[in-house]
Amino acid sequence: MNNDLKLITERLDAGFKRLPQTRYQVQITDDPYDKTYNFFLNYQHRGRRLKSQPLHAVSQYRLTYLEQLIKGLREHTQLSFEFVGFTGQRWPSNQRLIQGRRYKDE
Repeated sequence: MNNDLKLITERLDAGFKRLPQTRYQVQITDDPYDKTYNFFLNYQHRGRRLKSQPLHAVSQYRLTYLEQLIKGLREHTQLSFEFVGFTGQRWPSNQRLIQGRRYKDE
């Protein structure tokens, strides 16, 4: 396990409280200006606003490296993943689209 994955999983485990009636999601954003991938833990209790907790910013700006991180995270947790800022980009291994549609605030 590399250092980025270890740090993300530690912070994810610390932020994931398993509260009832709360929705949790891991968000990965592409920041082309700083050339980083940013990881967030989003959670929303029923009837309340969405909160976002930053987990880590990965400075190795390669999709192959990101794909390995995502694979390790999927083995670690069963939370859903949301990709933002990846419109038109494809995974190197299987050429599938990373993000299916563009969001309103992109």
